[in-house]
Amino acid sequence: MENVVQICVPVFEKTLEKAVLSGKSYQKMGADLLELRIDALDNPTPKMVEDILGELELPVIATNRVESEGGFFKGSEEERIELLLAASSQAHYLDIELKTKEELRQRVIKSASKSIISFHDFNKTPSIVSLRKIVEEELSLGDIAKFAVMPHNMEDTLRVLKIIQEYPSTLGLAMGSYGKYTRVVGPLFGSPFTFASGNKSTAPGQMDISTTRMIIDELI
Repeated sequence: MENVVQICVPVFEKTLEKAVLSGKSYQKMGADLLELRIDALDNPTPKMVEDILGELELPVIATNRVESEGGFFKGSEEERIELLLAASSQAHYLDIELKTKEELRQRVIKSASKSIISFHDFNKTPSIVSLRKIVEEELSLGDIAKFAVMPHNMEDTLRVLKIIQEYPSTLGLAMGSYGKYTRVVGPLFGSPFTFASGNKSTAPGQMDISTTRMIIDELI
């Protein structure tokens, strides 16, 4: 039976072989979705991306994260987008940053089966007014709005939960130790899914699959 709350696990590996092995391993560990981090691959090519996706059985979010938002891709913006587009025929979602140049962002959105428009702030949690503006713009562009921010107190984390309760199809995460709990209660406030780690964490405060599932199952 399908889990009520879907858990997405990032596949963050350097080679095609390791990416496929990790993806299959995370499926056995209880992942519902996978996020292929193209930016983690060494010298990725469109064919490599296609080959990895062809081996994975779970629905996949394809992401090629830019350095300014926590990613590792070092090529040009055009190269980054081309690699993401290579995933369009097989990935369930393409994730593109809100701050991406409009022309390139639209190419990704138009080619995606479904799109996630994402925003990251590793320094702070924007004001409630700013978060509303960000999410409303994201939802006007894509299928799911995503934002991940850094809280400095519990009040910041409550702001995140308020936003995801207000806006359907919005995935909001508060990072770090303060925000860890938002990863398991977020879906109760309306987030379409949440993130957990497989054998390595890719974001501050990310918990492993079994711990995330255990807490969620206790809550619902």
